[in-house]
Amino acid sequence: MSGGTMFRRVTGVRTGYHPEEVDDFFAHARSVYEQGPSGALSSTDVRTVAFDLVRHGYSTTAVDAALDRLEAAFVARARADFIAERGRQAWLEQLAEQARTLYGRLTRPDGERFSPPKGRQPGYLAEDVDALCHRLVAYFDTNTPLAAQEVRSAVFRRAKGGRAYAEGPVDAFFERAVDVLLAAE
Repeated sequence: MSGGTMFRRVTGVRTGYHPEEVDDFFAHARSVYEQGPSGALSSTDVRTVAFDLVRHGYSTTAVDAALDRLEAAFVARARADFIAERGRQAWLEQLAEQARTLYGRLTRPDGERFSPPKGRQPGYLAEDVDALCHRLVAYFDTNTPLAAQEVRSAVFRRAKGGRAYAEGPVDAFFERAVDVLLAAE
């Protein structure tokens, strides 16, 4: 991680991420990363950071790609810190326990993995979510390759009623799946 900005600004009337917010966040992340253990900033913090959109801001595509790399760096740092403190076997046991927890939900039948949205609220189309769950099952069962980026960038169509899953539980589940996938990469 080097100083200064590494992002180009969008042109015309397009919007991009607020440059000062992005620069401040990356400067803070650089500082935390270079000081040793990443307790003050985690991979989840990197994944969930939000920047305002402004005219002539930084390219969202470039910033998002840099955030993905930064998240992976923090995951690798956390793994190295954990292994140094408790050993590789403890790391593998923790990772296996997290995977077993995810797998328990994945083995539920299609359409029943998550609760439906409340009332008339929209949710994610169950068949889209279930399709990604099938990819995770293949990853766990047969070692079929699956990158964290594929889960992180999944887009689900919207639906209501019995054909939908509530967004909150789905989002939380796939956040945990990304954590496991990144830890295993």
